[in-house]
Amino acid sequence: MAHKKDFGKEKIEILYEDSYLMIVLKPSGILSAPYPGSRAKTVLDIVELIMRKKGSYSKNHKPLIVHRLDRDTSGVMMLAMTEAAQKKIMENWHQMVTERLYRAVAENPRYGHCEPLLESGIIDSPLAYNSHNIGFVPEESSKPRTSALKIKRRSIKAEKDGILSRRGNRETSIYERNLEIKNGKAVFKTISALTHYKVIARGKNHTLFELSLDTGRKNQIRAHLASKGYPLAGDENYRAKTDPFGRLALHARTLEFDHPFTGEHLKFEVPEPDEWLEYVQKRSI
Repeated sequence: MAHKKDFGKEKIEILYEDSYLMIVLKPSGILSAPYPGSRAKTVLDIVELIMRKKGSYSKNHKPLIVHRLDRDTSGVMMLAMTEAAQKKIMENWHQMVTERLYRAVAENPRYGHCEPLLESGIIDSPLAYNSHNIGFVPEESSKPRTSALKIKRRSIKAEKDGILSRRGNRETSIYERNLEIKNGKAVFKTISALTHYKVIARGKNHTLFELSLDTGRKNQIRAHLASKGYPLAGDENYRAKTDPFGRLALHARTLEFDHPFTGEHLKFEVPEPDEWLEYVQKRSI
């Protein structure tokens, strides 16, 4: 399967904007925010450029991240416009957001691998992260490589010894940060994750899901569904076999919340592409 294309000529659409926050429609294939070492364009970069062209950008009025969507996930996303707004939104996110819904097309479990999911339910499996910081649901057989214990012990010793990098912080690899030592052995750290799902349409080879999250962990939907035998269509990281849409089939459809400053109840909904449902229904059982 070919690697997904990077962000190209797709446009970021601004759905709402006021003095405190902005709601945008993020295309697939673009990072929400930069990470160390990356030079790829991000949502923040594009929105900043739009604001500069409009003359609304300033040091005290600029786009800031309050939550992220994965690079290949499209959908409705919120940005803060000031540092004070960013702080308030992030501190009150779970209280102010009343609904976040996603839609996803997933491959059905291959015969004999997993039981089909019920029409609705909850997946509450803890998540771990590998050396590439990709989330997964660990099984009993999931063990770090044999050198992991030495790596983690070296990391702990360096922290105790106060070894610092040129930037003033000790340089640790992603692999080190995702490990801990238990009973003298290196194991993957796990964090709680809870996903609600509902089947919208079920076909012979694919299922269209609606999902909501009690915890917004990185890769949560992708890892949870894959652990049940339902990798998302187009998802290279979770060994999907099909790519009918030329992109990851995950879309943040709905964001509903109480405005943290005005108290106004706002709802933004952008449906997933029509072809997703059509594709699943045309291949119905």
